[in-house]
Amino acid sequence: MKKVSEIVWGLVGLAAVAVSCYLLWGELKTLSWASIEAAFAAIPLHHFLLAALSTLVAYAALAWYDRIALLHLGVRHISWMFVSVCSFTTYALSHNIGASVFSGALVRYRAYTSKGLSAAQVAVLVALCSFTFGLGTILLGGFVLVYDPGLLSRLDNLLPAALTNPATSRLVGFGLLAFVALYVIGSVLRFRPLTIRNFKVEYPRPGIMARQLIAAPLELIGAAGIIYFALPDALNPGFIAVLGIFLASFSVALASHAPGGLGVFELVFFTAMQLQTDAEKAPVLAAVLIFRLFYLLIPFAVAIVVVLLFERSRLSNALGKEAKTPPEPPLVAPGLDNHVIEERLEKKAV
Repeated sequence: MKKVSEIVWGLVGLAAVAVSCYLLWGELKTLSWASIEAAFAAIPLHHFLLAALSTLVAYAALAWYDRIALLHLGVRHISWMFVSVCSFTTYALSHNIGASVFSGALVRYRAYTSKGLSAAQVAVLVALCSFTFGLGTILLGGFVLVYDPGLLSRLDNLLPAALTNPATSRLVGFGLLAFVALYVIGSVLRFRPLTIRNFKVEYPRPGIMARQLIAAPLELIGAAGIIYFALPDALNPGFIAVLGIFLASFSVALASHAPGGLGVFELVFFTAMQLQTDAEKAPVLAAVLIFRLFYLLIPFAVAIVVVLLFERSRLSNALGKEAKTPPEPPLVAPGLDNHVIEERLEKKAV
C-alpha cells in the first residue's frame, strides 16, 4: 500500500506541475526575453550579495535543525562540519526532488549511521527536523496574519472567501500562535505526548524547544529574504508582505507534492503579488528565478557532488578494509619450528 500511495502522490505532483505551468504560461506568455534580461541587469550588485547572504543564513539554520535533533537524542560526538554538510545535502536534494524517502531519510540514514546512529535514532531525527520546519511555518504564519490580516485577500482567486476575510484571517493567525503557545507550555510543564490519530508529538526539553523557535523562523526568513532583496523597490511591498506571500507559496508548493514546487510556487507568488502589466511581471519573474538559482539549483548541483564523493569514500574504505585483513597466523606449537612443520605438510601433500 505504501508503494501505491507513493505512486499516487507522485502522479498528483506531476499533475500539479502540469496545471500550474499551463496557468503560469498564460500569465507570462507575453513577456519577451529582452524584458527579462533587462530585469536581471537592473538588480544592483549589492542586492545579489544580500540574496546570497540570505541563502547562507537559510542553510545555516537548516543545519541547526539537525544539530537540535541530535541534542534531543543526546548525541554530541558528531562535528558541526559533518552535520552541516549532511543537512545541506539532504535539503538541497529534497527541495528539488521533493520531500521523498530517498531525498530525505535515506541520505540522512547513510550519513548518520556511518557515525554510529541507529535506524531508530535517524527516524527520530528526521521527524523532529520536519516538525521544526512546520513549527516555524506555523509561528511565522500566525504572526503575519495577526500583523497584516489583509494579506490573504491577495489570494482571492485561489482561496475560499471565508479565509480571505481579514477578520477570519486574524482569527486563524491567533489560532496558529495558540498552537505554538501550547507547544511551549507543554515543553516547560512536561506534558504527556500529544497524540492526534497516528501523529504523536513528544514535548522536548525547554532548551531544545527554545532552539526550535529560533532556528525555524530564521531559515524561512532567510529564504524569503532572497526574493525580497531581488525585487525592485517599486514593486516591493515590504518584508512582512513578501514573507507572508513566500510562506503561502512555499506551503502550497509542498502540499502539491510537485518536484521542487515547480510551477506551483511561481503561480501562487505571482497571483499574490497582483501584477498587471509586463513591466511589473518581468522583475518579479527575475526575482523568483534568482530564488530558484540560489536556494534550489546551485545547492542541488553541489549536493550531487557531495553525495558522489561520500559514496566513493565509503566504497574506498570498505575495499581498503578487505585488502588490509591480516592473513591467518602460521601454525605454531611449543618446541617445534614453523619451517619444519611446513616441510612435513608439503611432503604429505606430495
